[in-house]
Amino acid sequence: MSETQAGPLGVAETRSRLEGLTIEVPGSTSNLGAGFDALAIAVRLYVRVTVTGVDDRERNRVRSTFNGVRLEGDDYVARSVTALARRDGVDFPALQLAIASEIPMQAGLGSSAAATVAGLRLYEQLVDRGGCDLLVEGTRFEGHPDNVAASVLGGLTVACDTSDGGVLAVSSPWPDDIRLVAVTPETRVKTPEARRVLPETLSRVDAIFNLQRAALFVAGVNNGRREVLREALQDRWHQPFRASLVPGLTEALALDAPGLLGVCLSGSGPTVIGFTDAADTGPIERAFCAVYERLGVACQVRVLAAHNEARRAQGGRGGQGAP
Repeated sequence: MSETQAGPLGVAETRSRLEGLTIEVPGSTSNLGAGFDALAIAVRLYVRVTVTGVDDRERNRVRSTFNGVRLEGDDYVARSVTALARRDGVDFPALQLAIASEIPMQAGLGSSAAATVAGLRLYEQLVDRGGCDLLVEGTRFEGHPDNVAASVLGGLTVACDTSDGGVLAVSSPWPDDIRLVAVTPETRVKTPEARRVLPETLSRVDAIFNLQRAALFVAGVNNGRREVLREALQDRWHQPFRASLVPGLTEALALDAPGLLGVCLSGSGPTVIGFTDAADTGPIERAFCAVYERLGVACQVRVLAAHNEARRAQGGRGGQGAP
């Protein structure tokens, strides 16, 4: 934030501004084969955060209850709010939140980025002032900008860290008729572990290989050339090294089925994404499930559409909507 908040926030004003406010943020699938830490697509799985109470008996605390989801790890919503308030010198009455999420945790579908962005949006509402650079702040928490950019902007995003510590991202609409068949085996892959298995250096040949395909992916999608997606989703930077952590990944990447445009690992996994423009996704779903049945690994299949619009907050004072 460019300025700091002077003085403590009053409970009455904070209650009128925030109580009943709901913030909705989409999850995402990232990397998309060759676009490591750069490409992502926002998907219609959401984290929803509702402010259910404001209490002046405590200060500078955020307490969350989780509806229909078991918290695994940190409360990223609370972390975002309290970290920025501490940095900016904001003294606020305690907030009670109800958090519901459709995004599976530690599954490679952007749950932590979505929760972080939700917390940043809540902080904007708390201080009643825009100007929080969601891309920069979210990337500081996440460590890389891909999922953050998708949760902030929606659609297909290309994001990069700049040399001066900023973040640049560009979003374009994802084609409505290309759906994502997301298959999540019942295993967990933590991002730090998935990064530890990656090599420190890459050969020039492999660097060129991925650069060509990441560029081809974006150009192919934006120009309706979906026949290039199978090649554009090939990768030499992360998927081969993560195969030891993700059951069935090698078999899933090699899968062919009617209507299947291509396959990639979603984020650091274990979810695998198949792209299709077929009206009937049944053959693709069955082909994926057969891979995991042979391995004796249970899995969950979700057919997802892209989230192509940015969303901010609803309810509370002023009923702020999408920008």
